[in-house]
Amino acid sequence: MTIADIKVPDSVLAKEATELVRDTADELIFHHSRRVYLFGALQGNRRGLSYDAELLYVGAMFHDLGLTEKHRASTRRFEIDGAEDAKEFLLARGVTEDAARVVWEAIALHTTPEIPTYMAPEIALVTAGVELDVLGIGYDDIAEEQRAAVVAAHPRPDFKRRILQAFNDGIAHRPDTTFGNIKADVLARYTEGYVRPDFVDVITESRWPE
Repeated sequence: MTIADIKVPDSVLAKEATELVRDTADELIFHHSRRVYLFGALQGNRRGLSYDAELLYVGAMFHDLGLTEKHRASTRRFEIDGAEDAKEFLLARGVTEDAARVVWEAIALHTTPEIPTYMAPEIALVTAGVELDVLGIGYDDIAEEQRAAVVAAHPRPDFKRRILQAFNDGIAHRPDTTFGNIKADVLARYTEGYVRPDFVDVITESRWPE
């Protein structure tokens, strides 16, 4: 399958990743994750990056699995849950430790602005895909007809509201994991009673006398 001039990997590994995400996540996360791959690949081509499409695909498909019901009891950052799922999936299928680590880092860092840009292409491009689909960063980098082709294949009805709700549902039970990252903004808006930790207060109220 080719969408917006981007070939979707059709290896056994990629097909199994697709099936796993289909079985684990809802339609919102599935279509979002496919768009993240496509937009990431488009940005990679635009930037002239050489990337492993299969690894980029797995990183994109697994990047939000930490938000799913499977991890509702987890106390780790949701990014880590998705990264661990991807690593386990890849190692079980004979992918090397080094390659699995790249995917792990791509998922673990996808909510950390700027830093992924200076890392391996697959890491940079998972973040680029997320930033384009969720935040609109790089929107005009992609031709209108390419954006339209991606959205036609993987629609985004009421996406802004629904993805914010999905973020909240996936992290409300572990609010401490949002300290120092962008997901604190979600809980501040959508979870009643949430009080955002203040970095300065953490320092001044620590056990150190001075």
